[in-house]
Amino acid sequence: MKKETSWGGVSEWYSNYLDTDNDSYHAKVILPNLMRLVDPKEGMNILDLACGEGYFARAFAKKGAHITGADVSTELIGLAKKKSPAKVSFHVTPSHDLSNIADARFDVITTVLAIQNIEKVKETFEEVSRVLAVGGRYILVLNHPAFRIPKKTSWGWDDVSSQQYRRVDSYMSESKTEIDMSPGSKDANITVSFHRPLQYYVKLLAKNDMVITRMEEWISHKESQKGPRQEEENRIRKEIPMFMMIEVRKI
Repeated sequence: MKKETSWGGVSEWYSNYLDTDNDSYHAKVILPNLMRLVDPKEGMNILDLACGEGYFARAFAKKGAHITGADVSTELIGLAKKKSPAKVSFHVTPSHDLSNIADARFDVITTVLAIQNIEKVKETFEEVSRVLAVGGRYILVLNHPAFRIPKKTSWGWDDVSSQQYRRVDSYMSESKTEIDMSPGSKDANITVSFHRPLQYYVKLLAKNDMVITRMEEWISHKESQKGPRQEEENRIRKEIPMFMMIEVRKI
């Protein structure tokens, strides 16, 4: 029986979103920063773990690197194969079971906006450590764990000071939440998201011989429409980061 995944059911919607929205966070924030950090070159062996439909894997491949993509979703890997050059190797496999990959094979591994959809993080980091070469880098990009917690964070407006603020109702507690990726549409596109505090990831990385060498926080590129709150919305958007990047090295 084919294993269902939360992202398998939204694969077509997600792929169409990436193809048609030129002002997406993927295109304007994540991709340029990721290319700067990964710096893919000829001869490099890169694994895009939880690669989805191959959006970032294709960008790496254009620079001449040897790219492998892995994802648990049959539907997303099917789309990745259709949209990517034949030289990119894609595999249907969960992130916590890379048994078809040899030890210490990759120079760089990326997991982009996916760790929060992965339940078995401990086992995933164990596999990342195994297939990453000594001195190799693991680049993890996630929704900011302090400011983007499903159903536990929100924007608020203070009428007294005329300032916008970010409300955080929970942080330390782990949680599992169903998310509608396209609210308001006729058909719900439901995925599952896990929240963990930052120390959860840091401790697990350290236990698997991976040390943090860089951390960055990325803000939104969006601009508010004209209105009485435009200036304040644009200001606070630059103060509250949307994404966090953690780079670690295998020791």
